[in-house]
Amino acid sequence: MRHLRALAAAALALLALTGCATATAQRAVPPLPRTERDRGDLIDTAQQVLVDRCLARQGLTLQHASAPQHGSASDPRERGASDPPDRRLQGALFGRGRPELSVTLATGYTVTAHTDGCLAAAERELYGDQRLWFRTRVVVNNLRAEAQQRMKRDPDYRDATARWTRCATPAHGTRPGRPDPAVSTRCARESGLTRVRARLEPVLLARVRAERHGQLTTYRQLRTRALRRAADLYAERTAQITLKKGSDPS
Repeated sequence: MRHLRALAAAALALLALTGCATATAQRAVPPLPRTERDRGDLIDTAQQVLVDRCLARQGLTLQHASAPQHGSASDPRERGASDPPDRRLQGALFGRGRPELSVTLATGYTVTAHTDGCLAAAERELYGDQRLWFRTRVVVNNLRAEAQQRMKRDPDYRDATARWTRCATPAHGTRPGRPDPAVSTRCARESGLTRVRARLEPVLLARVRAERHGQLTTYRQLRTRALRRAADLYAERTAQITLKKGSDPS
């Protein structure tokens, strides 16, 4: 929720800048951002605009929320106009009932999502296929975790981890759940764990990325579609503001 509020602020700042323009109301798509960070910001801002529109149609807004928690959704049949605002907002934003989408990663973790709610609707608008985007995004965002999971099965890594454990365990007693950071760093160096990890992780990550080539390609294609749709939305909003300012007698 804090992330969404921050995006809302970014969207307002962006619109404030475009409001100063004196160009005609003709719709012109701006050039796409060059850096990946700026492209991500444009997509995030467009997503926020779509979410705000979706919530507004239901008489809701993020500005009056008190940051509801994700896991507190109840039976959708019990929801209605009499629900507390934050409860209604959570359902409208994140979806209601059981998640319809689910992906179990190679690491064993399962990630779920809803197909209803304003966030899901915004993703459909931007990426075209929300289900495909969800599956692809979850896998691509966890490639490093998958490589690290494979690294744990490597004999050299397991031997180095065992040496690290002996190093971090006090002479009398059991190893603490969270060793002192200085001790942990020293033991990682002395046990060779740092060296083994630096050798294995890039190789395994490259292997995982090669095996997931198809999903990485799909990820890039969907991101490109979302970027172009975000640019279109930006141009539409710019034209609307220019029209409004042009009709202002002041």
